[in-house]
Amino acid sequence: MKTLGKKIRLLRHQKGWSQEDVAKRLDISIPAFSKIETGITDINLSRLEQIATLFEMSVVQLLTFNDTEADQKFVNELETVNKRLMDRETEVIDLQKKVIELFEELRHSKATA
Repeated sequence: MKTLGKKIRLLRHQKGWSQEDVAKRLDISIPAFSKIETGITDINLSRLEQIATLFEMSVVQLLTFNDTEADQKFVNELETVNKRLMDRETEVIDLQKKVIELFEELRHSKATA
């Protein structure tokens, strides 16, 4: 069951949820949910259905969920965020250049006045 717990933890992280968030949604204590993620507690079918519903998937999808698929999705999201960050960095550099140009124009106009 440890691999199922890892899958649940990975799905939780993808949603950006804390253990507390999921525990509240499942109406269980945080320690009880932690034991599910760590594989200490075996999950009965009704709890498995509840968790699958929470992550908007079927029980079969939850059980057969492949970590490499999730890793690839994470890599794709990371690449997208990295591209957006690089675009923002370019914008900042362009704005810095404009500020320098305006400062130079202001300095030049004061010198000629």
